[in-house]
Amino acid sequence: MNAHHDLTRWEQAHDYGTGNARAEQGTRLVLWITLLTMIVEITAGWWFNSMAVLADGWHMSSHALAIGLSVFAYGAARRYADDPRFAFGTWKIEILGGYTSALFLIAVAALMVFGAVDRLLEPQPIRYAEAMVVAVLGLVVNFACAAILHRAGDHHHDHAHAHGHDHGHHHDDLNLKAAYIHVLTDALTSVLAIAALAGGWFWGWAWLDPACALVGAVLVALWAKNLLRQTGSVLLDREMDHPVVEEIREVVGGLPAGTLLTDLHVWRVGNGAYACALSLLTHDAALTPLAVRQALAIHEEIVHVTVEIHRCDECPDTTA
Repeated sequence: MNAHHDLTRWEQAHDYGTGNARAEQGTRLVLWITLLTMIVEITAGWWFNSMAVLADGWHMSSHALAIGLSVFAYGAARRYADDPRFAFGTWKIEILGGYTSALFLIAVAALMVFGAVDRLLEPQPIRYAEAMVVAVLGLVVNFACAAILHRAGDHHHDHAHAHGHDHGHHHDDLNLKAAYIHVLTDALTSVLAIAALAGGWFWGWAWLDPACALVGAVLVALWAKNLLRQTGSVLLDREMDHPVVEEIREVVGGLPAGTLLTDLHVWRVGNGAYACALSLLTHDAALTPLAVRQALAIHEEIVHVTVEIHRCDECPDTTA
């Protein structure tokens, strides 16, 4: 492995951290659309006395926060991409934003439950026709936002293939994926609001409005739980069960006989980019760290390798 190849792969790791302009533009556009729709839905839900529409509006506020954090993460990652204080780039800014968004989502879900239970205990009249119009508008907006983010995601995948980043694994832009899933979850909440309003309008099931709000709260909480687990794993460097770890072990197993892997640490430094530090015990006097790096070079997602080699001429041969 020559110095130029090392530099190219390190630039790829930083490229995973900064994302791309198309994804940032898409999330910024969706943010403005979402903020406007959120204001309309919260105002209409309060004015027309629909808990389902109000819950959808508050859920959209959490969606606006998530999109806003995504936009901030892209901007911060781009701004500080060349800052030497970030040893492995700024990609984890995106992950930290997603983790913060998940915490906020849990609070929003709790507020939705409180409001829905209050309406179940003390039902109030609902202006169904007006509320239905607002709910349908929210659903249309969600589909439009999903389409924008989906196109940005397709562009990101094309960008990754063009630069050789998808070497044997499929890696999503977690920042963009979080925003996209949030939009889909919000669309599902809008569908529940429409169903609740229809049931109350045509069959007089007023209880269906707060009941659907409760279902929406559960969906928000589940999404928050999944996001916390996913982002928390990255922040805590929980990567030792990733397939790339087994790939490293397989490469070490193909090194000269008598070489034993005694310590291995793998962590993620970008979207689909990993660093590893490994210690080897060997009887092969010719084995060098450069040779190990060259062997690992077949896996392009491994962008930084630290190798420690211990010679053991007097130790029992481990070839068997």
